[in-house]
Amino acid sequence: MERSDAPDPVGREANVPDEPDGAPGVVGDVQSPVENVLEEPDEAPGAPGDDQDSAGTGPSLSMALESILMVVDEPVADVTLAQVLERPTNEITTALRELSAEYTAAGRGFDLREVAGGWRFYTRAECAALVERFVRDGQQARLTQAALETLAVVAYRQPVSRARVAAVRGVSSDGVMRTLLARGLVEEAGVDPESQAVLYRTTSYFLERLGLKELGELPELAPFLPDNVETLEEQK
Repeated sequence: MERSDAPDPVGREANVPDEPDGAPGVVGDVQSPVENVLEEPDEAPGAPGDDQDSAGTGPSLSMALESILMVVDEPVADVTLAQVLERPTNEITTALRELSAEYTAAGRGFDLREVAGGWRFYTRAECAALVERFVRDGQQARLTQAALETLAVVAYRQPVSRARVAAVRGVSSDGVMRTLLARGLVEEAGVDPESQAVLYRTTSYFLERLGLKELGELPELAPFLPDNVETLEEQK
């Protein structure tokens, strides 16, 4: 009997039909779900919607805005805030509007308003009576050392700007000046013609509280100052 050179069917992989490349079941051509996940790009830190700063460290954008707006005396423009925080202006504007809406939705006692081309915190109109009562009653409280120093500078140098007061004291007096204004001890007295800075002076209520008829009755300041005070003041 002659031996056939044809391949023996038994020697082949029995019952395993040939399948085209890439068909289901061919492991070498199919990506596993794990590989798909690993190949997907990760979301970069600081992507839109992320409230962290661009470096991924430090305070969030909303925190930074709140901190700055908490100490301003007049509305601050979006552009100014964008420059300080080194963020796009449209991102700053969006964040400010979101904060304002958040305060309103939460029923906070203050709100963030866009006024005169800038943003600033204000107390709610419905709380005006309570705020007025607090300020009025607070006038009976003792002034802090910083307030007394600021009041003395205004009294002896009036009319004087906030910058001038800060130069004499060596520290910012913005917050203290607001307190003195609220208590009716100082008031605005026009604008400096050269610097355009707002000037301040003491009020008649100030004289009343000190029991004076006029500013001329204020005690001489010279005995309480060092001999070189004028020189030091000019250097500032």
